[in-house]
Amino acid sequence: MTLHKPICSARQSGAAALALVLGLALGGCATMPQNRLLDSVHQPVVDRTQYQIDLASGPAGLTGEDRGRLEGWFAALGLRYGDEIAIDDPLANPTTRAEVRHIVDHYGLLISDATPVTAGYVNAGMVRVIVTRSTASVPHCPDLQTTSEINWKNATSSNYGCAVNSNMAAMVANPNDFLSGRHAQTLTTVDTADKAIWNHQSASMSGAAGTVKQNGTN
Repeated sequence: MTLHKPICSARQSGAAALALVLGLALGGCATMPQNRLLDSVHQPVVDRTQYQIDLASGPAGLTGEDRGRLEGWFAALGLRYGDEIAIDDPLANPTTRAEVRHIVDHYGLLISDATPVTAGYVNAGMVRVIVTRSTASVPHCPDLQTTSEINWKNATSSNYGCAVNSNMAAMVANPNDFLSGRHAQTLTTVDTADKAIWNHQSASMSGAAGTVKQNGTN
């Protein structure tokens, strides 16, 4: 007695093998790079955090206790370059503003003319000091989703730009420059670019004043 393998069974096996091959191929496409441009999809993102403190203020400005609170608050925040400081004073007391400016001057910062919107209401006789801090980072980096060695689209890696832009976000002193840039204080950008060279070349040499012989005893 001779047994013959059904034809339908062979066809089913072939269809299953074909489905497996197609599934593997489609799975490889999912891990293949897609960005065909040289502009990285990973760009720095600026986040802003707002801090505020309410202090008592009178005709003579801040009280001694609240002046100490403000100084301790600034120290606890680690006030630094790039922080924006604003004052919300319903009475617009110039003495209070001058006192806050005097404390801020120790950090080499300025007080902004614009006052951001904050939660709650500032009563008369109180003053609100607001610090807005910006931070820059590159989300979703490193991005190692590209695992396929096949690159039919001639695209850049999914991790392309992560290292450069993450370092840039960490090095920029004021993250707000990512949003609006920085305008040169001179007529041309060449003057700004050459400023460091000009300062180096115009500086007097350390030995220009000669040497001084000092007599001492052994």
